[in-house]
Amino acid sequence: MPKPTSQRQLSTADERRRTVLQTAVSAFADRGYFGTTTTDVAKRAGISQAYVYRLFPDKEALFVAVVEHCFARVRESLGDGAAAAKAGSAQEVLDAMGNAYAELISDRDLLLLQLHAQCAAAAEPAVREVVRSGYARLVEYVRGVSGASEADVQQFFAVGMLCHLVVALDTHEVDAPWARMLSDGLRHY
Repeated sequence: MPKPTSQRQLSTADERRRTVLQTAVSAFADRGYFGTTTTDVAKRAGISQAYVYRLFPDKEALFVAVVEHCFARVRESLGDGAAAAKAGSAQEVLDAMGNAYAELISDRDLLLLQLHAQCAAAAEPAVREVVRSGYARLVEYVRGVSGASEADVQQFFAVGMLCHLVVALDTHEVDAPWARMLSDGLRHY
């Protein structure tokens, strides 16, 4: 009687693409757009650089896809927060979304990727466009789901940017008046 052969399940291109995107978040978080190569991403993903190029035509396209992936995670997190508010007041919805976002950016890779994307946007038109469109979608989503005024939505995003700074600098570990002033009243995990 012949031995049964074990069949190895091959990854589909979509599965491999998701794996590369998740791996690339970490790689780009560590060294940014300008300091990360497709070779770095390939090594972390355990695939060849040629396979990365089969999935993404170049580093810019890979980074743009990674930034879009991160904006999708932010949108999902804000949606979870809005759902948790259970149709409360505009401020309750904003607070719940802010809390969900504060939890999300405790993922250091996601936080660093967002910061690197904002920096790269200043110099790279394709990155600038994906960051612009990502924020445009988030702003419209927050405004629509919360019913908040434009000033309150602006304040929501301003506090979110301040949260980036506070978390990136670990101000909760700094015993100084300036650090307490910046982080007073902000949620972070």
